[in-house]
Amino acid sequence: MRTMRARIYKKGAQRDMNCTVKAVETKRQMTDFVELPRKIYRGNSCYVPDLERDVAGWFDPRHNPGLQHCDVVPFVAYNDKGEAVGRIAGIINRKANQIWKGNCVRFGWIEFVDDIDVSSALLSAVEKWGRSKGMDCIQGPLGISDFDKEGMLVEDFDQMGSAITIYNPPYYPRHMEQLGFSKEADWVQIKVKVPAEVPPRFDRAQKTVTQLYGLKVRKLTQQEIFQGGYGRKIFHLLNEAYSQLFGFTPHTDEEADAFVGQYVPMLDLRMLPMVEDADGNLIACSITMPNVSRALQKSRGRLFPFGWFHLLRALKFRHEDEVELLLIAVHPEWQALGINALLFADLIPVFNKMGFQWAETGPMLENNLKVLTQWKSLNPVFCKRRRCYGKDITPPADAQNP
Repeated sequence: MRTMRARIYKKGAQRDMNCTVKAVETKRQMTDFVELPRKIYRGNSCYVPDLERDVAGWFDPRHNPGLQHCDVVPFVAYNDKGEAVGRIAGIINRKANQIWKGNCVRFGWIEFVDDIDVSSALLSAVEKWGRSKGMDCIQGPLGISDFDKEGMLVEDFDQMGSAITIYNPPYYPRHMEQLGFSKEADWVQIKVKVPAEVPPRFDRAQKTVTQLYGLKVRKLTQQEIFQGGYGRKIFHLLNEAYSQLFGFTPHTDEEADAFVGQYVPMLDLRMLPMVEDADGNLIACSITMPNVSRALQKSRGRLFPFGWFHLLRALKFRHEDEVELLLIAVHPEWQALGINALLFADLIPVFNKMGFQWAETGPMLENNLKVLTQWKSLNPVFCKRRRCYGKDITPPADAQNP
């Protein structure tokens, strides 16, 4: 297999008023990048840290196959005392640009103190790098992969974050608007009370589609996922189901293998129902897990010495009362036929048996009405709106032709 290398920008630092932005080139700078959230969120009871080893791994081609089709530049902003006061990553996802027919540089992993000079310098660094690569617009927060955290929180700053979503202070979106960025897309989340029984609507629907189409729900074994190739089958389904969603980029088999190897061992397979048709083809799936927000807070972003214990306890032994509905995917040919009812009818008894009282979805596009309406019979509460911002970075005509 060919060697994978992330292309890193190395043309020196960019000076902007009271801070200096540097492309990450050293181990010390990467440590500053990884550890900066400790400073930003000190004393914030809603912030849920990433595992610091995962943050560094996102930019390491040995651990992230997504770098095969991305150019990535992590930046850190320093004040006049040499202290890290901001960070950002510039990302050019060549596959996404080809699919969506654009020339867009993404920004992600953005954090900054409440100083407009710092946020301006960080975003300017990504814009300048993007223009040097022929890009004419900037969007974010977005990731290297669509499984990375996306969207800046613009509402509900007083609610607990999660392991799979971005949390940020209220001043972040104010900075974005002040710097000329506007809305590209919004995601929302839904929180529901887990019903004591399967609602009649889901019960009727799942019986009907099962009889009509010969569908069945099954649970996987670790052997099927790792040795039977089912992990890749799940990602092939995700690629089909999400292909039309904002900015989505299909995952390669190498990316699928990396995600499966890293995350599946942590999951309880009782909470991963798969729906197959009469011929055994995978047509729908749901991936859920116990809420690990408080466990990650206790870990302070580190597995060692005791972070692993808090996570293992939350995942396997002493659950919180809330479950996270990470994703639901239905093959396009089977959408709008009530297939989701099979997943809900399977999961609700499992959630009750495991003691979960509440369920919260991952981010869903606000205009994805087919997905949003499926929650109607569960009395959903909409919460945690997130936004992808964008801006044109095409140089003025007189700058292009001096």
